[in-house]
Parts: sequence; structure tokens; C-alpha cells
Amino acid sequence: MGQQGFWDFETCHQKLESQKDLLTCLDEMIPWDEFRPMLGSVYAKPRNRKAGRPPIDVIVMFKLLIRQQLYNISDDELEYQVNDRLSFMRFLHLGLEDSVPDAKTMWSFRERLRKAELVEPLFEQFGAYLNATGYQAQCGQIVDATLVPVPKQRNTREDTATIKAGQVPDAWHDKPHKLSQKDVDARWTQKNGTSHYGYKNHINRDAGHGFIRRYTVTEASVHDSQVLGQLLDADNADDELWADSAYLSIAIVTVLEMMGFESHINERAYRNRPLSEMQIADNRERSKTRAKVEHVFGATVNEMGGKVIRTIGVVRAETMLGLRNLAYNFKRYVFWQKQDMAEVTA
Repeated sequence: MGQQGFWDFETCHQKLESQKDLLTCLDEMIPWDEFRPMLGSVYAKPRNRKAGRPPIDVIVMFKLLIRQQLYNISDDELEYQVNDRLSFMRFLHLGLEDSVPDAKTMWSFRERLRKAELVEPLFEQFGAYLNATGYQAQCGQIVDATLVPVPKQRNTREDTATIKAGQVPDAWHDKPHKLSQKDVDARWTQKNGTSHYGYKNHINRDAGHGFIRRYTVTEASVHDSQVLGQLLDADNADDELWADSAYLSIAIVTVLEMMGFESHINERAYRNRPLSEMQIADNRERSKTRAKVEHVFGATVNEMGGKVIRTIGVVRAETMLGLRNLAYNFKRYVFWQKQDMAEVTA
């Protein structure tokens, strides 16, 4: 077999282009350059010397992080796949002669975003773009949370008690390498009789277009209802709100009514007080809309490589999950763009 040349590369490129896979659509439809000013601020500090390789373009780095969230892979695996797959190079606008950022460079750029606290502003910037292009939040809002597993920690009972008290075990301070690998923020919780360790991704999905409009990240032990106030979206065109029974309380329903929301929170049974037939029927009707939020979590599991993250600490978890929520919105935007184009050509 002969050596592959430039024209062979171009032929493969054109073939991939004609197939319009997800990465091609993301490349064409997402307004990447609108993120450049904000992303550029991570390199705002002037370099002390001109020697050395200049920073890789921030859009290339941003696309890499989004690509990572679309398939939930590690930095090392991302580096390998970009080198190995033509579709990834095309997405990044890299040619055969261009060097691919290595895993350490990707980690460093994500850390810069974290330290500059830019992930949430990037998420909000795309939200503003959605509003400006006709995808405003409407038809009410649905709130829910999903557990996000992280690698389990093997700690002694004494260490666990110290961590739960909000402190770091004394012995760890003398072992900085060990301490750097210990997650003192993640917590255990139980759901349906099964124990889970990690964090929660709390989201607000609009009932109309299905985008994540607001989100917050907590340790897994935080009850869903505790962060409801942080998720409410005042910009939604309609005042209806759906949630499962975990959010139900007299106080929450009262406050929602005072704020002008129409509550559609599912009712729940209590000991010796089962739901009536009417309550069951009402819950079933509410769930026709409320269940739409599960599409977000289902996409994470079935299309984006699963929910688990491999970071340490709640701050890095916020960075990863913020990027994941943004990647989901990018996918959702591509879906609507395709729908709109199909209607035009029909």
C-alpha cells in the first residue's frame, strides 16, 4: 500500500464533510468565535519572554474540552483519539502537519478556566445567544437532579468522621501527594436503598426547547429541595414549574405561589397515608411533562459516555459538569437547527 498523500487526506475530508456527522454540525452551527474574547482572558497575563511555543488557539482548546464532554473520556484518551481520528482533526481545523495539544496542555487549560471562574459565564453566554436567535425559555420549567459518581475513597472511619466535620485529617497534611488524591468534598447518599458516592448535578430544563437554563453542583448528600431557589429561571416566558415529589413541602409551594409560579410538583405518599386515585392520576398527568427532564440525564448516559467524572474536589466537579451541561446545550442546538432546516426543505 502506498503512502497516503495530501490529496488522499482531502478526499477523506470531503467524504466526512458530506456525511454531516455531529462534530461537523457542531463546527458549522456553534458560534465558536463569539467565545474568543472571554476565553482569551485566560492568557491575559503578558508573557515574560518571547522564547518558547506560543499558546495554542483558545478555540481549539475550548473545542477539545467540549469534545471531551461529548464522549466523557480522559485527557490522555482525548489526546490519542485526536491524533488517531480524522474527524476530530477536522473538527479542530488541524491539518496533518499540525501538532495536537497533549493531555497536560488540555488539563492546564481546563485549570485556567477553573481558576478564572469562566465556565459558568461561558454557559450563560451561550444562553444569551439562544435567546437572541429565537430559542428563548418558554412553556415553563422543569427542575431535577442526578447523582454524579466519582471514584470511591478508601478512608478509615476516623478519617471519614473528620472529613464529615469539614476538616482534613492531620496525618494527610504531612503527605501532600496523598492529600492531592483525596476528595474531601464528595459525600455518600442513598437512593432507593442503594448507596452512592459523589456529587449532584441540579438542573433547570425549559419545557419548550429543552435546553438546560440553569444549573448548580453540590455534594451528593444535599437534598434536591435545598437548591431549588438557585435553579428558578425568572426569564422563562411561562410561570409553570414541574418537579418530582422530592421538592414537595408546604413552605416551597407557598413561596412559589408568592413568586408567581404555578406549581406542578408531584405529590407523595406518607406512612399510613397512601395516595388517592385522584392524586395518582394527577401525578401521572404532571409526569407527562416532568419526565422530559430525564431526557437530559438519559442523553448523558446513552450518548455522552455516562455520568461518572474523575476529578477531585467540588470546584473541579463544577468545572467538568458545567462544561458537560454546555456540551449538552450545543447538541440540543444542533438538533433544533436540523429541525428548522428540514422544515425549510420540506
